[in-house]
Amino acid sequence: MKQAEMLLKKEEQVIFALRALFEQYGYKKFKMSKFEEYDFYADNRSFLGSENILTFTGLDGKLLALKPDVTLSIVKNTKGSRENAERVYYNENVYRARKGDGEYKEIMQVGLEYIGEVDDYATLEVLLLAQKSLKAISDQYIMDISHMGFVAGLMEEVNLPYAQQKAVLSCISEKNPHGVRAICMEAGLADEMTKKLEALASLYGGLEGTLEQAKALCCNAKMEQSVAELEGILRCLKIGGNEKNVNLDFSIVNDMDYYTGVIFQGFINGVPAGILSGGRYDNLLHKMGKDADAIGFAVYLDLLERFETTEKEYDVDTLLLYEDGVDTAALAKAAQMLTDNGQSVLVQKKNTVNVKYKQLLCMKDRGLEIVAELD
Repeated sequence: MKQAEMLLKKEEQVIFALRALFEQYGYKKFKMSKFEEYDFYADNRSFLGSENILTFTGLDGKLLALKPDVTLSIVKNTKGSRENAERVYYNENVYRARKGDGEYKEIMQVGLEYIGEVDDYATLEVLLLAQKSLKAISDQYIMDISHMGFVAGLMEEVNLPYAQQKAVLSCISEKNPHGVRAICMEAGLADEMTKKLEALASLYGGLEGTLEQAKALCCNAKMEQSVAELEGILRCLKIGGNEKNVNLDFSIVNDMDYYTGVIFQGFINGVPAGILSGGRYDNLLHKMGKDADAIGFAVYLDLLERFETTEKEYDVDTLLLYEDGVDTAALAKAAQMLTDNGQSVLVQKKNTVNVKYKQLLCMKDRGLEIVAELD
């Protein structure tokens, strides 16, 4: 590993890797302000998935918000259209309260958005970039894919009242088929449809086998079309040898007012929460008056604080001690010689030093002496 890479934190290494990856596929950097008018976010709370927005009053008296999301700002400012697609990526901090925490956090995100006509290739490209992003973090990853059209199609068929539909979707996202059954029984839903919803809550596994199970649940054209799209994705992934570590998980449920097609999440071994999430969100574009479709994802780099937390064996390669009266120029030359050879060096006046090192040197009147050298 190069010395420069050793000095970077894991999340910093990932940022450089992902930026290079996205630019390789023609995505351009998007930069935004730290805040927008509060009303802009308040009008799209369900897309944010949280009621918590950090606000303050600007000098002109307007209520402003520290950005809880980047996608909304990209959509607001995009020039992408069906005739001329726009590919952008970002590296930004957002400000939101994480689930289970009572405090706001500054969360580092890297992500991308494809805005234009989202055809089969555009969908596949974004999925492959999501997969490559996970690989850039760890070889031990899992990417789970679902389709909102499949879920929406089944919910249309069962036709539950809004409150009960929301409760059922919540149970599905928690993989709780017993909760689904209890709600359906209370609503007087037919047993056949109840069983389909129960199956949806536990429909998870490898792409090929799980798709066959999904086909058995289809009861309208929307569900069949969703399965056909997922089959096309599977076929393309297999051709490129990219089907490994990819599963279908129909318990992934996002807001149906915004998300319309493929949705997905990514996980890596050693981090207890999803580190990547994304999907197709055409309805958000249409709500903002844009004649385009959109698909994208975000990687939550703040979670990497929990990844690879093993303590470094050494603080520096070489600890260089010196005594009073040493020639300063000779000391500087010795330090430069060591750093020019790619070593990390701590120069310290001789006293008790609490630092872990591989080699201990001492600069005295007669020159540089090796005091200790570890294997």
